[in-house]
Amino acid sequence: MTTINDVQLIEIPKIQDRRGNLSVIEGNTIPFELKRVYYLYDVPSGSERGGHSHKEQQELLIAISGSFDVVLKDGNSEKIVTLNKPNFGLLIGKGIWRELQDFSSGSICLVMASDVFEESDYMRDYAEFVKSKL
Repeated sequence: MTTINDVQLIEIPKIQDRRGNLSVIEGNTIPFELKRVYYLYDVPSGSERGGHSHKEQQELLIAISGSFDVVLKDGNSEKIVTLNKPNFGLLIGKGIWRELQDFSSGSICLVMASDVFEESDYMRDYAEFVKSKL
């Protein structure tokens, strides 16, 4: 069973240059085949995103710009990870509840997913999520 201890912060290779930095995700940078990419932006102050878990899908979250907190829950424990560097991504496996909050002004959250959108893969009720962990 997946726990918050299985969530990993992955360093994305960064090429530094006087003209600016470049980070590349290719090959085995992430441990899954990339099937979907989306991003969150213009999140109003005080708003939250996420509030779900996936039954099978894995995701890598990156703060491309600005910062935000990711609240992780596994039904027993909770951990908050602040993302604020574009060359670090948070790898969240299946069975982990996530809530995104405290978005800074102008922040952008890039999400890379191991599968296409399937509503049946989502658990959107926290009480039901906790019951599934028993």
